[in-house]
Amino acid sequence: MTLTINRPDKMNALNFATLTEIEGAIKSAYTDKEVRGVVVTGAGEKAFVAGADISEIAGVKEGDEAYNFSKNGQRIFSLIENSPKPIIAAVNGFALGGGCELALACHIRMASENAKFGLPEVTLGIIPGYGGTQRLAALVGKGKALEIMLTGAMITAVEAHEIGLANEVLPAGDLVIKAKALLNKIFRNAPIAIAKVIEAANSSSPETGFEAEAKAFAECCKSEDFKEGTTAFLEKRKANFKGV
Repeated sequence: MTLTINRPDKMNALNFATLTEIEGAIKSAYTDKEVRGVVVTGAGEKAFVAGADISEIAGVKEGDEAYNFSKNGQRIFSLIENSPKPIIAAVNGFALGGGCELALACHIRMASENAKFGLPEVTLGIIPGYGGTQRLAALVGKGKALEIMLTGAMITAVEAHEIGLANEVLPAGDLVIKAKALLNKIFRNAPIAIAKVIEAANSSSPETGFEAEAKAFAECCKSEDFKEGTTAFLEKRKANFKGV
């Protein structure tokens, strides 16, 4: 099964409707006996998912709404992470913010040569809220994860591969084909054993960390810096943060 995030005019940015569609597709993969694994990719050649839809994030109110915004994304991405069937991210361009978090939730990440990864939420006055603070640190180590998140900088596919964020870097034209070929290699093995490997590998998943992340995300949404960061992004200008 191939799941394509299809909003190319918005660089495949995740809005509420898209997240709901992703949730439905993953739940269907859980129950459909014909589906043994999933490749997740983005429509077009520029972006896997360039982030969450900033126009929606900017409208998130502080308190329970912000907390629930984070928890909803965490819940959907945890469905991906805990899927008993292998899910491979075929990262075909920008994977930023929520898009990077989507890739992190997948079991394996394969990247095109033009792929770029990043968690630039601090430039908007918030933090990654869909599990990124936990999954990136678990994957590449705390020090490198903090460098990526605190600078908000993008890294190339080659660097992502060097630090263990991407399993493989491939020409764009080969990406989905190779991802499907890897799934077919996995399919030669026992489905129950595959599911149990995933379950065991996720057995130390930091649920307390996800809770802390959602609370911290909600706290950020109370700040004037959050309002300034999202407004500046939408107005295509540099943010003027004041630490309040």
